[in-house]
Amino acid sequence: MKELPTRPNLGHLKKQAKDLLAACRRFDRTALARMRTSLPAAAGRSDEAIAAMDLRLHDAQSCLARDYGFPSWTLLKDYVDAKAMPSEGDEALLRRWMTWTFGAGYHNAKPALSARMLGEHPRLVADLPALACAVGDVARVRVTIAHDAAWARTRGTPDLPSPLQCACFSALIGLPAFAQGIRDCAALLLAAGADVGDPLIDPAFPNEPLSVLYAAAGRNHDAALTRLLLQAGANPDDGESLYHATEVADPECVRLLLEAGARVTGSNALFRSLDFEHPRTTRLLLAHGGDANEAGPLGSPLTHAIRRRRSLQVVRLLLDAGADPASRNAMGVGAYRLALRMGLSETAGLLREHGAPVGGDDAAETFIAACARADRAAAFAVLAQHPGLIGAMSVEQLHVLPDLAAEGCDDAVRIMVEAGWPIAVRGGDIRGSALNHAVFRGDSVLAGFLLAHGASYDERHTYNDNVYGTLGFASTAVTNPQGDWLGCAKALIESGAPIPGVDYAFAEDVAQYFAGLRSAAGG
Repeated sequence: MKELPTRPNLGHLKKQAKDLLAACRRFDRTALARMRTSLPAAAGRSDEAIAAMDLRLHDAQSCLARDYGFPSWTLLKDYVDAKAMPSEGDEALLRRWMTWTFGAGYHNAKPALSARMLGEHPRLVADLPALACAVGDVARVRVTIAHDAAWARTRGTPDLPSPLQCACFSALIGLPAFAQGIRDCAALLLAAGADVGDPLIDPAFPNEPLSVLYAAAGRNHDAALTRLLLQAGANPDDGESLYHATEVADPECVRLLLEAGARVTGSNALFRSLDFEHPRTTRLLLAHGGDANEAGPLGSPLTHAIRRRRSLQVVRLLLDAGADPASRNAMGVGAYRLALRMGLSETAGLLREHGAPVGGDDAAETFIAACARADRAAAFAVLAQHPGLIGAMSVEQLHVLPDLAAEGCDDAVRIMVEAGWPIAVRGGDIRGSALNHAVFRGDSVLAGFLLAHGASYDERHTYNDNVYGTLGFASTAVTNPQGDWLGCAKALIESGAPIPGVDYAFAEDVAQYFAGLRSAAGG
């Protein structure tokens, strides 16, 4: 592993990534070997196969980050940004470490950076015994309890979590070097009487207390710690744990919660599982009382699954559990019709086999279905026969454009826009335009396409802000780990959008880009 300089420079690292990409495109075998070693997508491929991968700058950045021991370019950039800041005192350094360890507000924890900082500053947590639980320092926790048994029952505060909260909320449990130590610390605390019902209060969300069980099962997804807390009496129906436990592919935490008595109906856990392609989790929830016909924000679980473009396997699970194939979504669209609108022809066929009402296919629905399955020839053939078709479509039919943009169906979106679909129509979870959804996902290519075809930065979403508001939230909350936020920012500016004001909060590289533009403009 390569070592970063003591004061790394982000500009220099960006140049290294550009040079690496250029070398790969020149078929430099040394550069291609680096890609093979450090870029997961290139592992095991020949030089010729790597050269044919149409590598982009983000691939070179990812390779470079891994060369330096970081799982992603984003984490490398965050680390370098932190190192570039003016010298911080011990308290400020500790606060930064705690943010990386526990997360804060919409900012996710960054355990790789937390571990790296701890390695560079081994005395960082020395003055706060509670933080020994966050790093799995079993010896220190044992000594502290022996000296003062009541310490294990210390309550958390907005500034410092309790010892048990430190153990359960620590994202370091996701790293093998820390995991067992953190679990052992939690076991010592519980044996000494730590309260599993003492919630953590995030200052960003003071009215939303978070249980330690949620931390273990719903945030860190650690089955061993989840089991330990449930055995100690943690409430499996805390309103958060089961819902968030469905967000990862491994269903073990879900299974533990269900076996401990967590209720599915009313928790929205079944709907949340359908936001992902997690058939094992969906099957578990249905087997433990999940109602395949429960009413939800997008309609039934069946229409929710179709809206999220889930697989035939997941749709079959719902149908086998009694889902009504004639169910409709919140806008009154039937499951069969919705499947066609989402480009899921095989799902529509399955629903028809199960007795879903089909109805007649008029020209508008035929056109929408062709667009959704990215069949350009069929779509334009219908449009040629019915040139005024788009202008005659209903509001709920027009929603298909932002819905497909939200699900990453870029080819379908391109066909619809080129056919003359109203580009600013709003829909999807954030009730935004296709551009809002593209930026929310960090899809700079689709954003650029939409802007080139008349989309505007001022298109609104449900939070009554424009696309810069979408970019600010998405880039800081990292709604997509692979999101190209800087690319979205550049696409907006290149389209003629004004430079956003300083009242917006963006990811660091986006903020620096806009700051540079303001400086150059004399603002």
